[in-house]
Amino acid sequence: MAKPALKAALLSPQRPLGDHPLLVVGPSLGTSTILWNRTASVLGNDVDVVAWDLPGHGVSPAATGTFDVAALADAVVDLVDSIAPGEAFHYAGVSLGGATGLQLGIKHGERLKSLSVQCSGAKLGTPEGWLERAETVRSQGTPVMIQGSAERWFAPGFMEREPELSSRLLHALRDADRFSYAFCCEALAAFDVREDLGSIRVPTQVIAGALDGVAPPSLAEEVAAGITAGGGTATAVTLEGVAHLAPAEAPAHVAELMRSLITWTESQGAAK
Repeated sequence: MAKPALKAALLSPQRPLGDHPLLVVGPSLGTSTILWNRTASVLGNDVDVVAWDLPGHGVSPAATGTFDVAALADAVVDLVDSIAPGEAFHYAGVSLGGATGLQLGIKHGERLKSLSVQCSGAKLGTPEGWLERAETVRSQGTPVMIQGSAERWFAPGFMEREPELSSRLLHALRDADRFSYAFCCEALAAFDVREDLGSIRVPTQVIAGALDGVAPPSLAEEVAAGITAGGGTATAVTLEGVAHLAPAEAPAHVAELMRSLITWTESQGAAK
């Protein structure tokens, strides 16, 4: 199993890294860094925002073989080390990007300052469902997913209100490498960290969309409960009128939640 190579985009203003806290943000399957543009523009004056792309999505090269979610977490650490060697960072991710965040908390907790898990869970969907989707996309390409993804990603009315953003996100899906997308599905099929949540010690917020059929609020509650049961700190929040892509659908609200977590953990760090 190979560790994939990830590429990233800077979503905050161009300036020397290191004067502001570093926030690394991760995508949902089929999306690109576009998912984070709006939330990053709200946060960009206070934090450096670096967004990574999944293998074969956006600016990241296609995957050459299978990988698991733990390998994505390792690849995120490698990416951070390439721009800020050894630095601790804040992390936020949506869906598969959020699953990667949980793996970071479990496996690389010493590198994290805070964790925001959005529209995600400790296990997503069923292995059968993901393996079937992998097979479909491998044979037919990512455009076959566009209609279903549009229905899952956005709350009713969003595409009408935000035609440009929704079409840019769906274009990222259309343009994704079909084999890399399938490998991502297989990584999700094998992903289940429900038994490991108690090992997460980094302050965590779990954000759910009330209308998310993929990762309903019950999954966010499960993650927060699993972390607190192990002695960690975690809160679950549900956003009304939001489906599966919270940072695109509710950027101001998501940025406000993330800012309060980042500010709080930075003040705790300064007090040590």
